[in-house]
Amino acid sequence: MEDVFRMTKQLQKDAMRVLKETSRTFFIPITFLDKDLKLTVAVAYLAMRAIDEIEDHEDVSNEVKHATLLKVAELLKAPTFDHSAYMEALAPVADKMPEVTLRLADWLTVCPQGAYAIVTAATSEMAEGMAKWASLNWQVHTKEDLDDYTYYVAGLVGVMLSELWEWSAGTKTDRELAIGYGRGLQAVNILRNEQEDLDERGVSFVPDDWTRAELFSYAEENLAKADLYMKDLDKRSIKLFCKLPLALAHKTLQAMRDGRDKMSRAEVEATVEEIQQD
Repeated sequence: MEDVFRMTKQLQKDAMRVLKETSRTFFIPITFLDKDLKLTVAVAYLAMRAIDEIEDHEDVSNEVKHATLLKVAELLKAPTFDHSAYMEALAPVADKMPEVTLRLADWLTVCPQGAYAIVTAATSEMAEGMAKWASLNWQVHTKEDLDDYTYYVAGLVGVMLSELWEWSAGTKTDRELAIGYGRGLQAVNILRNEQEDLDERGVSFVPDDWTRAELFSYAEENLAKADLYMKDLDKRSIKLFCKLPLALAHKTLQAMRDGRDKMSRAEVEATVEEIQQD
């Protein structure tokens, strides 16, 4: 029993270490959460990041991404996660994958029981959506395409978080506003990385005939939903967690309106401090 406890504690430490190494931006707001929820959201992030690494890898063909992501999506639907079957599904890409992807089973092992179904259902749906968009080579042509893509890669994060807030604190939120929260953050990323995505991956997430101004409007419209979403959050720690990425998104959008690529490090640090003092 003591060995199991020690192993669990080590896995929890590993999860927080990998989270910090993978995304400092996400690690900071997670520290605002209460202990149990902190681990749950960390595990949820790592699970989604694990599949995102498959979808995003430039040396893996779209066909292999599609097949691998669909297999992983199916495995995530089972009541317990089959690590051996996962490693078998991952075999064609395993040598290219980082620790966060290779250790998906470990992250799910330390997921609190009551949250497990929420995390795996959302991650499975995300994997299916990513598989679909890999097979389409991420060719966005219409607003409906953009809505669909941003739902799978970010809106779903908002939905999952809302389900975790209800599970942990009884906080009820509007599903469409939760999707808008995730979608708004992603729209800012698309604006910021538009040229890089085109140059490095040969993909554009901007609908045909849309100007950059229309993409700005899309981001603003969804960030407005995110602002409304914040009003439903009645627990301070959860509100702080959601507030930081949203504040950074609003300020990044303003920086781009001012002709800059992104916020300065000093501006980011000042924003973090400002939120922490709230």
